[in-house]
Amino acid sequence: MTDTFQPAVNPSIVQVQSVREPGRAHVLVIGNEKGGSGKSTTALHIAVSLMSDRAKVATIDLDARQGTLTRYIENRAAYLRRKGVELAMPMHAAVMASGDSADEKARFEAALEPAVLGTDFVVIDTPGSDTHLSRLAHTWADTLLTPLNDSFIDLDLLARIDPETLKVVRPSVYAEAVWKQRQIRSMQGARPVDWIVMRNRLSSLAARNKRDMGTVIAALAKRIGFRVAAGLSERVIYRELFLNGLTLLDLKRGGGGIGPSLTMSHVAARQEVRDLVAALNLPPPDAAAPSAVPETAAATPDRPTAG
Repeated sequence: MTDTFQPAVNPSIVQVQSVREPGRAHVLVIGNEKGGSGKSTTALHIAVSLMSDRAKVATIDLDARQGTLTRYIENRAAYLRRKGVELAMPMHAAVMASGDSADEKARFEAALEPAVLGTDFVVIDTPGSDTHLSRLAHTWADTLLTPLNDSFIDLDLLARIDPETLKVVRPSVYAEAVWKQRQIRSMQGARPVDWIVMRNRLSSLAARNKRDMGTVIAALAKRIGFRVAAGLSERVIYRELFLNGLTLLDLKRGGGGIGPSLTMSHVAARQEVRDLVAALNLPPPDAAAPSAVPETAAATPDRPTAG
């Protein structure tokens, strides 16, 4: 396969995703230091989408105290037992914070190693705050996906905006943290992180806020180096599916014994999920890679210590 990677002017920024490293999973980190942005819902929908394409997928929940992703997957397993149906399930692990950085690093790596060696993709859900576990995950990201509610309140986490001109004054706390990790990776010779900001819970109305958000995010993307993708609209169906651990990709026309029947609204929402996964531009699964890794191989090349 031809390597399509083209380095950006700044070597810490990737513009086109490179091919996967042989013998290891591609790590997708879903990160945002703000709660309520839809990280867990996004994580499981992406995982199920990848599994529907026959990829082996692992999920890791680093927000184990709240445990939304873990609970989502537990609900899914319970639904399968209750209904006697078959759906794809990811390899899953939850890592609880302990307050001890060395212990957290050991716990994280213990969860990450079998996932990296045994699957095609690892999807990591991070806490909605700045934690040591979250910083660790960011240092391992091949792709970083940041869900962002379409609001200037949420955008404040990425940049300070002049209210009169809507110009970007300066990057904010999360953008600076990501920039730091990318620069460290660049200095260590690691591959650049493909950072994607996903505009989530978009309104269908052509409101001024929606237009202004688009203008500001486009300017910020050029300044600090991320791509922009459309995310998931605000729909009640996402909250309803959680109780049974289902995703829109599991639903079938006429019901089919799995969840509610697909409506036209559900079909549109499912297309949003597929469009998002396509926008991630992830490398295709390498079916031979996990089984081809020698038993004595290291999980991955060394990565820099989290800042």
